[in-house]
Amino acid sequence: MDTSGQLCESELPLLQAALLGWYALHKRDLPWRQDHDAYRVWVSEIMLQQTRVAAVLEHYRVFLDVFPTVVSLAEAAEEHVLALWSGLGYYRRARMLHKAAKFVAEELGGRIPTDVEGLRKLPGVGRYTAAAIASIAHNQATAVVDGNVERVLCRLDGQARDDGSAWQRAQQLLDTSHPGDWNQAMMELGATVCTPQNPQCLVCPVRQWCVAPGAETRKLQAVRKRVRVARAFVEHRERVYLVRRHSGEAKMAGMWELPELAADSSGQLEARELCVVRHSITDTDYEVRVLQLPLKALSALEKQAGGWIEHDVLWTLPLTGLTRKILRKQGLGGR
Repeated sequence: MDTSGQLCESELPLLQAALLGWYALHKRDLPWRQDHDAYRVWVSEIMLQQTRVAAVLEHYRVFLDVFPTVVSLAEAAEEHVLALWSGLGYYRRARMLHKAAKFVAEELGGRIPTDVEGLRKLPGVGRYTAAAIASIAHNQATAVVDGNVERVLCRLDGQARDDGSAWQRAQQLLDTSHPGDWNQAMMELGATVCTPQNPQCLVCPVRQWCVAPGAETRKLQAVRKRVRVARAFVEHRERVYLVRRHSGEAKMAGMWELPELAADSSGQLEARELCVVRHSITDTDYEVRVLQLPLKALSALEKQAGGWIEHDVLWTLPLTGLTRKILRKQGLGGR
């Protein structure tokens, strides 16, 4: 490596071999790595956006069991797709994935594009997702940049990068003979070793080429909002009263949830507090009082579009993550 911190061209093959060798030995055993099927890669990449691997694993398994092909997903009702997505959040991802599957089935004869340009024409598929599918499923020599890769690049070269220069640098380092494995190795390194805090530099396979090991690369966190709300739990004859969000709402349109109440409703509605649930969405932390209402108080909820849902039907509906959490807390099972 020269004194400017730029990796010498002659050293690049050594770095590539070191990282790929490490990846072969230490990569996590994840279900979407079992083959290079483009559809399976696509579903995993959409699910993993802004979501932890641990939260995706079971949803991925169930989703692929029900929708094993892009055509089967295209033929499904949106409500069924949302029901299986329920709990992952960011439901626009599911809607766009469903829309893209319909496009592939109806306009492309069920064949998913193999190159970045074709993939980016699909609804909900951006630069990163297109590059990931093209490289992992089709061995296309195109690099990817996500938060993990960007952090590795910053430390490796000892300099912060904007979005454009990060993609350019990632492409320069790409092992074009094994682009899919290389991209996954870079992401795996950032996720498990070159972490935002307490990176494990001593076991890093590329530490001898790293200019700024352990350097702080986190961006300032936005101040989180704290909100207190109340939700009504009304149960009768193995049914629960739920309401459905309007289809035109900006967030979680069409999802089912427990009715919202004024936070000070307990006295007016003869409500009994069942529990307090904490729930986080994007930049907001919610403290949710769950209030059990008597049947005679149901009229106070009728202005919200809803109805009685049988216990054995609950988990087939697209429920909000908060509602799932509350229902499980009340012993009503579910995934």
